[in-house]
Amino acid sequence: MKHKKKKNLTTTHHHPRKPKPSIVLSSIDKKKIQTFFPSTFNGQQNLTNTHSKKHIKKTPQKTMATIFSSSPPPIFSSSTTTTTTTTTTTTSKPLISFKHKQPLTTTLTAAAAIATILTTSPPSIAAESSPYNIYYGTAASAANYGGYGGNSNKKDSAEYIYDVPEGWKERLISKVEKGTNGTDSEFYNPKKKTEKEYLTFLSGFRQLAPKDAVLNNLALSDVNLQDIISGADNVSSEEVKDEKGQVYYVYEIDGVAYHSLISVTCANNKLYAHFVNAPTPEWNKDKDLLTHVHKSFKTIV
Repeated sequence: MKHKKKKNLTTTHHHPRKPKPSIVLSSIDKKKIQTFFPSTFNGQQNLTNTHSKKHIKKTPQKTMATIFSSSPPPIFSSSTTTTTTTTTTTTSKPLISFKHKQPLTTTLTAAAAIATILTTSPPSIAAESSPYNIYYGTAASAANYGGYGGNSNKKDSAEYIYDVPEGWKERLISKVEKGTNGTDSEFYNPKKKTEKEYLTFLSGFRQLAPKDAVLNNLALSDVNLQDIISGADNVSSEEVKDEKGQVYYVYEIDGVAYHSLISVTCANNKLYAHFVNAPTPEWNKDKDLLTHVHKSFKTIV
């Protein structure tokens, strides 16, 4: 038997082609690509050729060609080696305020109100802060005392006025007192009850008698006035006229114990006598106040 020669079967080993060298990027290039093209480069992606024989991914090469062929960003200049850093300060613009135009009628009304305020005289500060109140006296007879049988509104029917210091109290006058000595009104200082002012009147006098006679007649109906005159060191009197020409007798009685100011006049067929009395120590303390009260008396003709 002939032996057939066995074919020498040898196994041929196909060695794969060596892969093309991969593109190696420096750390600086990677940072540049990450800064300007974050979507193209992935830090985990290796830009290398695949081991496939037939398909070679050229996308990274195209990408790299695109990267290095494109015009550099404004930060890097290809024409100079000097890098210039420019600092730009941005100033925020103020907010724009929109003014709404008011209707013409509103503007005119506001202008008129301002003009009224500027042209109106301010109220008198002295009047608002005055330490005195005005008293309106009626000099009514005993039969009409308290408004009975007559007009009860004192201001409308007043025959005389005088100032009363703030805080002073009014003493009610009885009908008997009014009928005997003619006392019509009286106020006193509650802290110093002997410091007071009051007014008396007598009907049937058309004109004043001589000054001495008038004072003596007043003392006859006023026991306290008799005591002040008897203990006085000095009694002075003078005749004065107001702006209307009405005559007033003014008396000042200066004593060791008391000081008294008296003003007497005739009007409306009546004789009015206004008294301001105070102990001498109190007079020395409140001289200005008491003098003001004395001078404030006048009749309403």
